[in-house]
Amino acid sequence: MPFTLLDILAFLCFVTCWTGYTWFARVKAKNTNCIARCLHQHRIHWMNELITRDIRVGDAALLANLERNIAFFASTTLLVLAGVLTLFAQVDRLEAVIASIPYADFPNHAAIQLKLGVLAFIFVMSFFQFTWSMRQYGFLNVMIGAAPYDQSGTDENLRAYAKEMAIVQDQAAHSYNYGLRSYYFSIAAMCWFFHPLLLIVASLFVVYTLFDREFRSRAVKAITSAQEYLRIDQAKKSGQKH
Repeated sequence: MPFTLLDILAFLCFVTCWTGYTWFARVKAKNTNCIARCLHQHRIHWMNELITRDIRVGDAALLANLERNIAFFASTTLLVLAGVLTLFAQVDRLEAVIASIPYADFPNHAAIQLKLGVLAFIFVMSFFQFTWSMRQYGFLNVMIGAAPYDQSGTDENLRAYAKEMAIVQDQAAHSYNYGLRSYYFSIAAMCWFFHPLLLIVASLFVVYTLFDREFRSRAVKAITSAQEYLRIDQAKKSGQKH
C-alpha cells in the first residue's frame, strides 16, 4: 500500500479543511460582514449607478481590468499544470530530492505519483474556476451593453435589471475566489511530499489565513465602513427625489 495510515489521515484533514472552510465561509457570509458579503453590496450599488450613466467607458475599463487579472491566473495555471505533469517523468529525481531533505518522510514511488495526481487535479479545478469566471464576466459585458439608460434613476424595472447584473458579477467573483483558494491549498498539498504531518499543519494554517483575510482583515473593516457611507448617500438621494 503506497500510503500509510498517517498519510490517509492527513489527506482527510486536507479535504475536510478545504470543503469545510468553503461551506463555512458561504454560510457565515449570509449574516456576517466579510469581503464577499460587503463587495456584493458594492456591486449592486455599482450597477445601480451604471444604468444612470449614458457613457460607460469607465465601467468598461474597470471590468476589463478585472478580466485581465483572471486571464493572467488562467494562463499561469496552465503553465503550472504543465510543470506538474512533467514531474511524472521525473519521479526518480523527485524521490532523490525528498530523500535528501532532513526529517522528510521516506519517499515512495507510487505515493509520489498519487500526490502529483492530487496536485494536478487541484490545478485542473482551478483552471475550470478561472475560465468560468472569465465567461461570466463576458455575460456581464453583454448585459451592460444591453442595459438601457435610466436618466431619472427611479425606474424599478431597471433597478431590478441592475441587481441581476450585480448577481452575475458576484458569481464571476466567487469563481475567481474559488480559483485563488485552490492556489492556497495547493501550497498545503505540496507539503505532503515531505511529511503528512506537515500537510495537516499547512492545511490548518491556510484555513486560518483565509479566515483572517476574509473576515477580520483591515480591508474588510474599510469595505464595511464604506458600505455604510453608500447607504447614507443612497438615503439622501432617495429623499431628494421624493
